[in-house]
Amino acid sequence: MPKTSAGLLVYRLREGRLEVFLVHPGGPFWARKDLGAWSIPKGEFSEPEEPLAAAVREFQEETGVTIEGSFLPLPPRKQPGGKVVHAWAVEGDLDAGQIRSNMFLLEWPKGSGRRKEFPEVDRAEWFGIPEAKLRILTGQAGFLDDLCERLGRE
Repeated sequence: MPKTSAGLLVYRLREGRLEVFLVHPGGPFWARKDLGAWSIPKGEFSEPEEPLAAAVREFQEETGVTIEGSFLPLPPRKQPGGKVVHAWAVEGDLDAGQIRSNMFLLEWPKGSGRRKEFPEVDRAEWFGIPEAKLRILTGQAGFLDDLCERLGRE
């Protein structure tokens, strides 16, 4: 059975332009990566937790923001590594510079025996769709197309 994740694709309209909220993963592996490294806020879940509840929980854990609204389900997407990501689009607006992410422990440097704490998300930003397509992980890019289709936008 493949692992499953759930997340939220938050969007807003600014001066008639569609923008999406993406996060950059924290930790040393992602520190120097930018294009193709960003993600929707998401995380793993398992039964009996409902996927939408997991998506809302993960968004709060990774940003410090509780989001509410009308959640539009997007088709689940199988990632290159086999994980299946469930996503919902929701309109919202938040200050990307004010996010507060949860932390995780990692042995760093690898093999040193020392454990260091890193934020799960080190930054967030709003992007127009063309820029978001360059920034987002390849396996999640289809969510942007799904959102545009649902909203009747290009």
